[in-house]
Amino acid sequence: MAGLIAMRPGSRTRLCHRLRTHPAGKGVRRSMGERDFISLVDGVHQLVRASIVLVWDRLNAHVSRRMRDLVAEREWLTVFLLPAYSPELNPVEWVWAHVKRSLANLALMALSRLQVLVRHRGKRLQYRPHILDGFIAGTGLALDAPVSL
Repeated sequence: MAGLIAMRPGSRTRLCHRLRTHPAGKGVRRSMGERDFISLVDGVHQLVRASIVLVWDRLNAHVSRRMRDLVAEREWLTVFLLPAYSPELNPVEWVWAHVKRSLANLALMALSRLQVLVRHRGKRLQYRPHILDGFIAGTGLALDAPVSL
């Protein structure tokens, strides 16, 4: 699962996410790749219809040469990287912790049921912008417009 928190002045904070399952087997990628992440960003761009400033952690797929090339193709996209090993600065990490906590004591018999529950939990967060704002505030990062001197 990949996600981002979208903020726009004058609009409610939104959670945008993609869930993807991968077939089991040897030699099969079992994580999201550059195309998956850029597809999510492209979808958010269509949603907000504005330039995007993206703050990313240093996941290998986020910093690869292929990703740098994909980002360079998008004039409307500016990417800043968080310092290495700083999950406390990434509000999406708080989202995943919240979702995982809500699934903690469930005994599921099928992966498809887990997918439905994860999608439902993500969708529920989309309608609770105050919780998403809290995750952002929890990072301690200032999101105010820079002051001109």
